[in-house]
Amino acid sequence: MRQDYLQIRVFQLDPEVYVSGQLFESDVKLLAKQGVRTIVNNRADNESEGQPLSADLEKIATELGVTFVHYPVERGSITEETAEAFARVCDGLKRPLHLFSRTGARSIKLWEMAEPD
Repeated sequence: MRQDYLQIRVFQLDPEVYVSGQLFESDVKLLAKQGVRTIVNNRADNESEGQPLSADLEKIATELGVTFVHYPVERGSITEETAEAFARVCDGLKRPLHLFSRTGARSIKLWEMAEPD
């Protein structure tokens, strides 16, 4: 019997908030199957060759009943204002919430800056 599992490393940031590197169609399907209710993409389209377009991932997520938010942030340019705006975007999103960027580092930094102390 075949086991489905994520082939990416996932880190837990909060009780119902997770982060990883780049997601692909199969990852979106498996996250939906595992009960993730919202996915947030922190990558701009076309950052690297072979990267799926956000609209394509959103289409799959939507078909599976998962909310998909595209909130791209340029690498190395996360400001307090960017983090505050990100916090407002995340406020009220259904959990479990899964964030992703190229390696996950950008999403982790955004989440950490957006969270109140």
